[in-house]
Amino acid sequence: MLTPNRMKQKLGRGEPVIGLFASIPAAVTVEMIGQAGFDFVILDTEHSLVNPETIEHMLRAAELSGLTALVRVARPDPASVIPLLDGGARGIVLANVEEPAAVEALNDCLRFHPLGRRSMNGGRPARFGADDLSAYLERANEALMLVPMIESRQGVENLEAILRVPGVDMVLEGAADLSQSLGVPWQTEAPAVTAALDRVHEACRRAEVSFCAIPRSEARRDYWRKRGVRAFVLGDERGTAFRALQAKLASFQGDAS
Repeated sequence: MLTPNRMKQKLGRGEPVIGLFASIPAAVTVEMIGQAGFDFVILDTEHSLVNPETIEHMLRAAELSGLTALVRVARPDPASVIPLLDGGARGIVLANVEEPAAVEALNDCLRFHPLGRRSMNGGRPARFGADDLSAYLERANEALMLVPMIESRQGVENLEAILRVPGVDMVLEGAADLSQSLGVPWQTEAPAVTAALDRVHEACRRAEVSFCAIPRSEARRDYWRKRGVRAFVLGDERGTAFRALQAKLASFQGDAS
């Protein structure tokens, strides 16, 4: 069932939203993220192997636990994007956007007439036809989110043109791949990378589009908060779980010594 997008509503009110990538193909981890209190989750199909049935279960788990579920895809291909939306995704994160044409293509997949050209279907989001389908089309156009991810020098250079495409709801930074594009792989806080991210944030501010940061240190978290950023992704659940396991083991080993 397509319910109001609470993440989008909170952003519209200027309230903070906190999310996490979900890379483990399992509904239970999505449910845990929701019960932990996060606002949104980005199910990753760019760097993870996950089958369509599992994705649908993950989307269902997000709904049941109060999470706004977005899905990250590698390309704006209708054959892959539309089934995700029909399965219940509340929006699409498009990886490595470098040109306005990619956003235009995604908007066509994401939204129905008159805003796009998405193929019509009365599946899960429309309660299999129990909802009035004309009203559903309007609600979907309002609730679903289009989120380009800026991860390269070219994406930064073309961001103002990208933001002029109608329908962009939020921009997500990708400092890791951006660092590689700028010749300093994995140096996500190198001056060239932070300067590029500042350009992205400033372009979003001028266009009145939400900017979402992925802070990799407390200093960067505080930096973005002072600049009015309200949307954050705190890494992915694999890294969070791995660090928790390491800390658990280290504390036991320390007690034993």
